[in-house]
Amino acid sequence: MRCRFLKGPGGRRAIAGVTRAIPGVGSALAGAVLLAACGSDSDSAGTPAPGVTTTIDTVDGTVRVTNSGSPPEWRLTRVKSIGPQSLSGTASPDEFGRIYDVALGPDDAVFVADGMNSEVRVFGIDGVHRRTFGRDGEGPGEFARLYSVAWLGDRLLALDSQQGRISEFTAEGEYLGQRRIRGGLSGGSGWVRFWRVGTDEAYHVTLSSVPGRSWEFVGVDSRGETGDTLLQLEGPSSPSINCEHGGSIHFFEIPFATSLVQRPGPGGVMYSAMTGDYRIAVTRANGDTIRVIERSLPAEPIFDEEWSEGNSGYLALRDSLPLMVCDPLRPPRPDAKPFIEQIDIAYDGTLWVEVIREAGNRWEVFDADGRLLASMPAPTERRFFTPPAIGTDHALTVRRGDFDLDYVDVWRIEREGMR
Repeated sequence: MRCRFLKGPGGRRAIAGVTRAIPGVGSALAGAVLLAACGSDSDSAGTPAPGVTTTIDTVDGTVRVTNSGSPPEWRLTRVKSIGPQSLSGTASPDEFGRIYDVALGPDDAVFVADGMNSEVRVFGIDGVHRRTFGRDGEGPGEFARLYSVAWLGDRLLALDSQQGRISEFTAEGEYLGQRRIRGGLSGGSGWVRFWRVGTDEAYHVTLSSVPGRSWEFVGVDSRGETGDTLLQLEGPSSPSINCEHGGSIHFFEIPFATSLVQRPGPGGVMYSAMTGDYRIAVTRANGDTIRVIERSLPAEPIFDEEWSEGNSGYLALRDSLPLMVCDPLRPPRPDAKPFIEQIDIAYDGTLWVEVIREAGNRWEVFDADGRLLASMPAPTERRFFTPPAIGTDHALTVRRGDFDLDYVDVWRIEREGMR
C-alpha cells in the first residue's frame, strides 16, 4: 500500500481549520488546506464511461476515486436567451433590473429572481413570459431583498435573508406562507443564496453559532429544515496584493493564484477543492473526509504575456505611486495555471467541475460516487458569481449583455447518443 498526506498545521487529515476571505463580507488570515491522498492496490469498480479509467481505493475509511482518460463528449446548445433585444421603454417582463438568481421548475418553468425589482418573473424555456409575482415591501409575498429562488418538492422557496424569512409559493405564484430564519444578513448575490443539491434539498448561508466560525450552511427542503448544518470551510479565496497609500487601500488579485472553492452537497456533505490541484474532497459535518475525487490532466504553463497582462493594473499604479506600500511587493508566480474555476452540484446530485484549459474552460461531470461521466465546453459569456442552474435536460446561466442589462441563457444538455 502507498500513502502520502498533505498536512496543514497540527497534521489534521481533512479540509478544516483554515481561514478564508468571505465574498462581500470581510476577510480573515489565510491558512493551510490539507487533502488526504492515500492509495492501495485495487481494481476498477463499477461500469466506467467509455474512454475513462476509474480506480477506487479505500484506506482508513476514506474512498479515493481516481479518473483518467477522455470521457464521452456532451454538448450544450443555447436554445434561448431571455432578455430584451433593444430598449423598448415599456418595461417589458424580459427587461430585468438585476438578476440575483435563476431556477428551473416543473413544466419547463424558468424562475428569475429580479433583486432590483423585488419580483419573481416566470418564463418557459422558450422565453415566453408566463407570470410575475412579488414586490418590494414587508407584507406576505413581498421582499426587502430577493436574493435567491429554488424549486423544492412541490413549491418555490424565495430567500429574503435581509428580512429574515423564506417565502413559499406555488408554481402559479400563490403565496403559501413563510418560515423565519436569522435576519439582517446581506452580501453578494452569489454568496447569499440557495444551493440546491437535489429534488427536495438545498442549503442557505447564515451566521454560525459555533464560536470562532463565521458562517454555516443550513439544509432545507419543501417542508422545513432538514437538520443538516455544514460549517463553511476556511481558506484562501482570491489571494490578493494589499497596498496602502495616503490613507487609501487598494487590492489587486494575484493572477492564477490557488484558492479554495466549496459547495454543499446532498446528504449533509461538503464538496471542496484547492484550485491548484484537480482533487475534490467530500467531507461530513464533523470534518471527516469520506471521499476524494481526482482527475488526471496535464498542467498548463503560464505564459509571460499572460502574467504581465494579469499584473498590469497593479504595476501601473505602483509606478505612478512609488511611495505606496504593498504586501507582497512582488506577486508570487505559480508554477502552472490552476485546474479548477468552480464546482457546482446539479439538480440530480451529480458534480459539475469547471476546468480551466488554454483551449477554453470545460465542464466535467461526475456521478455521486466520483466516476467521471462526461466533458463539454463550458459557456463563456456568463456572470461567474451567479451559479448556473443545472437540470436534467437544460441548464441556465446569467450574463451581462447590451445596455448593461442581464440575460438568462437557456442551454439544452445533449448527452452522447441523444437525439
